[in-house]
Amino acid sequence: MSSMRNAVQRRNHKERAQPANREKWGILEKHKDYSLRAKDYNGKKKRLKFLREKAAERNPDEFSYGMLSSKTDKHGRKIQDRGNVSLSQDAVKLLKTQDAGYIRTVIQQTRRTRERMEQEYLLMNGGKVKVLGGNTGSERGNHVIFADDLEEQQSLGVAHNKRRITSSGKNEMEEPIGHDSLEDGLDSLDKTNTDPRKLILRKAQARQDLKQQRAVRNLRKRGNETRQSRLRALKTREKELLATEQQLDHQRARMNGSIGGVNKAGVKWKVRERKR
Repeated sequence: MSSMRNAVQRRNHKERAQPANREKWGILEKHKDYSLRAKDYNGKKKRLKFLREKAAERNPDEFSYGMLSSKTDKHGRKIQDRGNVSLSQDAVKLLKTQDAGYIRTVIQQTRRTRERMEQEYLLMNGGKVKVLGGNTGSERGNHVIFADDLEEQQSLGVAHNKRRITSSGKNEMEEPIGHDSLEDGLDSLDKTNTDPRKLILRKAQARQDLKQQRAVRNLRKRGNETRQSRLRALKTREKELLATEQQLDHQRARMNGSIGGVNKAGVKWKVRERKR
């Protein structure tokens, strides 16, 4: 009979979850969680009770010879030697010298990495560097040419106009192709070409070229942002290492007695130089 009862499919009773209005209190505590928490609480309560009884029954006249060699701090806590051997002054100076040498080596490596990253960044941007206080490529100065007669003046004016037209044409060719230029190109294709199949193929090729150009520009932009963030991190690291080197030099100078400072009692002192 029991085997038949176990063969029948029965409902799976799931544990109740935390209600929605009590989600801020975390997962709903089950009975096994409460048992563990109660066991821990009762154990701590028993230990505290034992310590209170031991402190109440303490003999104030108790003495042991270990009290003569033990030390306590101002709060009454026992100070115990951990077996660490203090280094001599010369050993500490040597260690600080080695630390300073290591920091200088890391500073040189960081500086070389930063300079290499800056050169790569300039090369990726085509070497375009904006000089503070100088004229850019678009801001050109005026060059005055004096003509002897009217014919020479007219010839100089024609040559200047031709040079301006050619330079503007180069600038237009250097500009990236945008959405408006693509639409203008497609409109011109509509006017010039009459074959619909060729027109569709050319439009698709133009859209594909524009998509590739946008992907290349986005990739270059992300690469520049990554290089800029790495450059900022390297500059910050170099600045922190330089500050650490200065602090180490200051500590070594204080240990050698070549500069003044503040002692443990808070008294300022300085090195007196011998009169020559």
